[in-house]
Amino acid sequence: MDLKIDGLLFDKDGTLFDFESSWGPWYADLLLDLAQDAGLAARLAKTVQFDLKSGRFGKDSVLIHGTADEFLVQILPFLPHWNRADLEHHVLLQTEQVNQIPVLPLANLLDRFLAKELVLGIATNDNEAPAIAQLKTAGIHTHFAFIAGCDSGFGAKPDYGMQTGFINKTGLHPARIAMIGDSAHDMVSGRAAGMQTIAVLTGIASHADLAPLADVVLNNIGEIPDWLAG
Repeated sequence: MDLKIDGLLFDKDGTLFDFESSWGPWYADLLLDLAQDAGLAARLAKTVQFDLKSGRFGKDSVLIHGTADEFLVQILPFLPHWNRADLEHHVLLQTEQVNQIPVLPLANLLDRFLAKELVLGIATNDNEAPAIAQLKTAGIHTHFAFIAGCDSGFGAKPDYGMQTGFINKTGLHPARIAMIGDSAHDMVSGRAAGMQTIAVLTGIASHADLAPLADVVLNNIGEIPDWLAG
């Protein structure tokens, strides 16, 4: 395979930021806040495949792969004291406050990519506004020429609309772009768009889960420079 790369399109959660340490405590607090009752919170957690005590996620949890809309669809039937619009507004506002834990010092790594004239983008199943807020908090939003969420008009992964949006925005050939992510959705969408695919193990999925779908599996994004040089 030609490893020449002109662009890097990153997933956000589980790729730039460690998934469980960032989202585990937040989801535990959110479910307890929404339910206002420990028993109901436990039922909500079971529905979305999340362990309140450990802060760990089931491999098929909507909290890993799904959009905010898919999450709301699952929990709304348990929350008759919330209407849909108010619940969505509340959750999205809270999402902007997630204490994201970077997998490593991100600005330095992204600076290295930009110094090599690589074009960088974000394709996340998070909503766009919270994603941008989190990237701003991390001090890295200006590194990206393209930031798309599930509500940006491109659809959500595993469809490849966000990848197509990045291609159209940058004018890069898809075969010279690498899609980088921690989930099957990232790999499937990247391949469907004709991109190279880099899986990282800073999310929930294992090497065995991702290897059949990826061109390479790395421990984290810090290993990308060596892969590019290889």
